[in-house]
Amino acid sequence: MRRIRSRRLLAATLLVASVLAPTATAPAAPARAATADRHGGEDCPPDGLGPELTARLDEAIENVRTGAGIPGVVVGLWMPGRGSYVRATGVANTATGAPMRADSYVRIGSETKTFTVTALLELVDDGRIRLDDPVSAHIAGVPNGDRITLRHLAEMRSGLFPYTSDPDFTRDLLSDPQRVFTPYELLAYGYRHANTSEPGERFQYSNSNLVLLGLVIEKVSGTRLADFVHRRVLRPAHLRNTLFPKGDEFPRPHPRGYTDQTLSGGIADATDWNPSWAWAAGAMISNLHDLRRWAGVLATGELLSPATQAQRLRTLPTGFPGTGYGLGIFETNGWIGHNGSLPGYETVTVYLPARKATLVVMINTDATSRGQEPSTLLARAITEIVTPDNVYAGAVQPS
Repeated sequence: MRRIRSRRLLAATLLVASVLAPTATAPAAPARAATADRHGGEDCPPDGLGPELTARLDEAIENVRTGAGIPGVVVGLWMPGRGSYVRATGVANTATGAPMRADSYVRIGSETKTFTVTALLELVDDGRIRLDDPVSAHIAGVPNGDRITLRHLAEMRSGLFPYTSDPDFTRDLLSDPQRVFTPYELLAYGYRHANTSEPGERFQYSNSNLVLLGLVIEKVSGTRLADFVHRRVLRPAHLRNTLFPKGDEFPRPHPRGYTDQTLSGGIADATDWNPSWAWAAGAMISNLHDLRRWAGVLATGELLSPATQAQRLRTLPTGFPGTGYGLGIFETNGWIGHNGSLPGYETVTVYLPARKATLVVMINTDATSRGQEPSTLLARAITEIVTPDNVYAGAVQPS
């Protein structure tokens, strides 16, 4: 998400802490050697992508990093038959100059949506809910809830006002970044406003949708969302380094995260801000190893029935060129997955079925560069080099 500007609704969003120095830092040498081979598989030769292509990627990533003022970057690229590429460059801490590490944990923001909707779709496969159930059948008090279906919520077409666009929410969040919000408190900010469209009428990115789906999962399963996701998604997907935090806990190693989403407009360290305000829409944490694994599981539907996965991948127009949105997942010029952004961190995790290729980007800032997500700039620069016929177009949150 972004600073909850009226023109920007992001997958996750803001908070405020002590103002630090600007995030632009002196370039750091890319981490190579063992890092580059650690995440390679049998289908990705350990000798990388070759010196020429590797040099082009190194240069492109460093150009984006320094040009966009990104403190630290981790990139993982796996291309069966061609090789793999893993790099960590820049700094994890602008005060100490500690280098970015490829084994870092990061907050993954709206990539959380892929886990929440996967959990929902498993309940569909269990026969316990239907995608075309009205949300009012499970949760009371939703404006127009008798006409908004679970499908509308998952595909961002409910018409519910995004709670992150409410001015009082912005003030409350930024004035107390350690505050713990409940899901119903979050929804109340959005319910103050009229719905923005009729159900199914148009795409509008809204975290209100995912908070409601989190509540539906809890109601139907009789289990806390974090526990259900762990049992039904993380464990069977063998994601041992991914978690749904209960508070502001953050496994180590992790980089400091820097944001410009502050009341003062300055740069703040958002590392330890409480992500409860994002909950089912953006609170989770992961690392490069797990995100690589998750990219393929998500895109191929490993945890779902073929029929349910087919519905998930039935994307609809978003208004963003080259990018369509399905059920908690997007497709951008052939790449399938999601991005994530919340104060201090951004990620991109996508899979290209045509090449069985996986791309993961993790950075420790969410400050935009010329109105664009810095993670989008990196993913675009990388894919322009390695998959010129499938260039990452960008995320679905408006700039």
